[in-house]
Amino acid sequence: MAVSLPAGGWRLSMFPTRRSRIRRFTTSATPSPAPLRSGGADSTTVDCVEATSSFFDRDPRPIMLFDGVCNLCNGGVKFVRDNDRERRIRFEALQSDAGKKLLRRSGRAPDDISSVVLVEKDRAYIKSEAVLKIMEYINLPFPQLAFFLWFIPLFIRDYVYDNVANNRYAVFGRSESCEI
Repeated sequence: MAVSLPAGGWRLSMFPTRRSRIRRFTTSATPSPAPLRSGGADSTTVDCVEATSSFFDRDPRPIMLFDGVCNLCNGGVKFVRDNDRERRIRFEALQSDAGKKLLRRSGRAPDDISSVVLVEKDRAYIKSEAVLKIMEYINLPFPQLAFFLWFIPLFIRDYVYDNVANNRYAVFGRSESCEI
């Protein structure tokens, strides 16, 4: 469970401990990743931004990163593609070389396939924020639905997202290769 505070740039995380049958939570606070920019103290992020800037020079559309072997994720991509008549979103598997570079650009580990990621030229969205931002790009009635879902607190949206994501292989299965 996580709570992001917009002004301070901090993310509060709660992790359950498993010492007994009673669920106890410990909390920790970590700074959330800063928005993408080409200058700054973190040279790794700067290098990744520069290395992937060509993805947006030729085509400014955002890129949706998804788990290429997850049946739920592949179904989500097909759904977005069918409902994005104006083709405003591009797609890339998290396991591809370009997907790994874009993951690093968004401040995540290159082998992290735990979340859908939407990468725009200047910003990246993860988990429920990525889903809602994708809904804003596709056709009616999804942008209007996304507008109302933004009012649900982030920690609740991400809690639901994490539960679905953690069980996606068990419920929806897994394919041997990316179907898209």
